[in-house]
Amino acid sequence: MDMIANWLGNTPDFAVPFALAALGLILTERAGVLSLGAEGLMLVGALAGIGAQLTYGTPGISLFLAMVAAAVVSLLFALMVLVLRINQVIAGLALVFFCQGLTGLLGTLLDWTNKPVKGLDAVELWPLSELPLMGKVFVQNPLVFMTPLIVLAVVAFLARSTTGLRMRAVGENPQAADAAGISVMGYRLAAILAGSALIGLAGGYISVLSTKLWIADMTGGRGWIAVALVIFARWSPWKALAGALLFGCIEALIPQLAAAGVRLPQYFVLMTPYAVTLAVMIWVASGKQVSGNQPGALGIPFIREERR
Repeated sequence: MDMIANWLGNTPDFAVPFALAALGLILTERAGVLSLGAEGLMLVGALAGIGAQLTYGTPGISLFLAMVAAAVVSLLFALMVLVLRINQVIAGLALVFFCQGLTGLLGTLLDWTNKPVKGLDAVELWPLSELPLMGKVFVQNPLVFMTPLIVLAVVAFLARSTTGLRMRAVGENPQAADAAGISVMGYRLAAILAGSALIGLAGGYISVLSTKLWIADMTGGRGWIAVALVIFARWSPWKALAGALLFGCIEALIPQLAAAGVRLPQYFVLMTPYAVTLAVMIWVASGKQVSGNQPGALGIPFIREERR
């Protein structure tokens, strides 16, 4: 029972980075920009967050600077896909490799590797924290409790606000949006910056609040899983949150099995999240509405002089 309680209590901590990264990708892709650079942007956010935490010691500032750093680096991606019209798949992959090399180099040069920091103290939601078995779920750092509110804000923005509806119009039919006087390039740039900031927050969460230190490539492929999670969720923020909890459960279970004395081969443990990702993708592909909510112009560059 203790193992189950610890497993459930640790699940939200593992799920939050997936949820935040998936939200960032949904924001970007709803504007028609295919973003595969989540892994790299998470690394940038993680490095910036740990650097700020070592410098200032304030988690709020550290997470904010993690968002800013990821948004600034995403300007390179915006230049490639919006101005130079480079293939968005290639641009996203190039961004990942660039960020992996950049963060590894800076982390070593600035001597930020393997230096522990103090994160945020856990907050209890009483009386829910006193529930048997489930009580530890309601003893988390504040960002865990804020994540559903962030999801709600993104849902309200996309579905209720004029700006969000215009952004979705840009992602569905940029030519029609342009004819209606909407700045396609402006909205796509804003979507890239806002989405990248959320992805950077996911990286900052990992380094500042979860592991509380920096090591090279510490995101461990979570950005790629977030890309698959967006497809699994069919670009729905609430479904992305549910999928994040699913992957969080899987990741949280592995250390609990090890603590319980269950011997598992090292490489089997490492491949488990990706095996589940492949299974989920196969299940999604077997459905009848694989791309039911996919933005109509996703991955298609906008050239104002060309009308379809």
